[in-house]
Amino acid sequence: MRLTELVDSPGCASKIDQVTLRRVLQRLPSPEDPRVLIGMPAGDDAGVYQLDEDTALVQTVDVFTPSVDDPYIFGQIAAANSLSDVYAMGGRPLTALSIVGFPVRALPDEILHQILRGGLDKMAEAGVAVIGGHSINDPQIKAGFAVTGVVAPHRIASNAGAQPGDRLILTKPIGTGILGFAAQIGRASEDWIRTAAGSMSALNKRAAELMVRFQTHACTDVTGFGLMGHLSAMASAASVDVEILWDDLPMLPGVLQCAADNILPGGIERNKESSGAALAASQGLESAALDILFDAQTSGGLLIAVAESSADALIDALRSEGCEEAAIIGRVIGDGNGRIFVRGEGRRSMPAATPIKLPTRAAKVAVDVNPMGPSFDEVRRMSANCCGGPNESGGPNASGDQPVVAESQQKFFDFLQSSNAPGALDARTKRIIAIALSVLARCEPCVKSHVKKARQEGFSQDQIDEAAWMAIAFGGSPTMMFYKEIQKADR
Repeated sequence: MRLTELVDSPGCASKIDQVTLRRVLQRLPSPEDPRVLIGMPAGDDAGVYQLDEDTALVQTVDVFTPSVDDPYIFGQIAAANSLSDVYAMGGRPLTALSIVGFPVRALPDEILHQILRGGLDKMAEAGVAVIGGHSINDPQIKAGFAVTGVVAPHRIASNAGAQPGDRLILTKPIGTGILGFAAQIGRASEDWIRTAAGSMSALNKRAAELMVRFQTHACTDVTGFGLMGHLSAMASAASVDVEILWDDLPMLPGVLQCAADNILPGGIERNKESSGAALAASQGLESAALDILFDAQTSGGLLIAVAESSADALIDALRSEGCEEAAIIGRVIGDGNGRIFVRGEGRRSMPAATPIKLPTRAAKVAVDVNPMGPSFDEVRRMSANCCGGPNESGGPNASGDQPVVAESQQKFFDFLQSSNAPGALDARTKRIIAIALSVLARCEPCVKSHVKKARQEGFSQDQIDEAAWMAIAFGGSPTMMFYKEIQKADR
């Protein structure tokens, strides 16, 4: 069972965008407590509450939908992602509370067990005790943790401390959102998915310990708002402008190819609306290259601002401690209003787009066994029933069509097979769309064929009816009466 097919947006792409959050939060009161060192107005990774001169609590909560299909790995990623907010503040996490949403009885209990076990194992790896939790019956799977840690008040690594001349370091490669979407629609290789999962499930623990040792000036973790969103928040909080070098950005395998093929999730556009105004790109960078900067990350790396004199030593330490992809990606230019200048030096270019190969008559056998859509012969029969298709001999049909017309119809049938084949949309998505369109077109044989196959593929009657009612919403009463008649005949 593919968990990413059960949710609308995988991973941190399921979070609310920055613009909406700002609009809602600005009307809320802030706590008037001098012990609150960092609260909601700061928009930082976690809240910080001072206990005494030497100790402050660091608290955060993070929940999102599956970013991978394996439930155990998803649980690990949910834990690693939740811990990162504490690490980004320079803190040491101590305890955690599990939070999970799950469609009880709609999915096997074992999936929930594996999600929770993955989270517990990752928390144990981090040395964090899970002391309780909360669960809700939710149609879309969600998992995360509320984490409490400690930090010395004078060592808090907020997102507001970047200074002119600082170097910017990113500890993990980007592109998890793009690859998650590519996997969701069946366009990612197993190697790409495996590498992305390994990156997302890796703890930022050692990177956080090293950044504290090297006395970094600022830090944030790169998650749902994308590199641009989190970097613009850091630059705005510190009232500086920054520059990043596109050629030096660490990226996961497959990300460039997906971007070149326009396999880009909707979260990119939402993040553009939130932080796109801060971008100032140099000429020569393709729009697809810049889109990667807005990709919503799940359990991404730490984005660190450190003095130039310490940057190379910190990079060496990070790489020797397991953060092999850590890289210096740019610098703080000077005082400013949060602008992000992106330039390229031509050392990295976008690959050519992958040619789209559509099935032809030569691929008839392969198409016939495709689990999506009616087979080649079924299309011919359906068309003959409701569209006046060619007869089996290939000659003139009952309406007097000559062979040239039959040839044109044959090309149309080939096109139907091509459009039914999985591509940017996976087979299950196309199946439910086909049901809705068949109802809207009031094509009885089409509806019966697609409903039959949908049931074979595990769709529930509620899902089939919901697709039909989407069509009814567009088609009105005549469409509703047509579908009700189909339902009667089906009984």
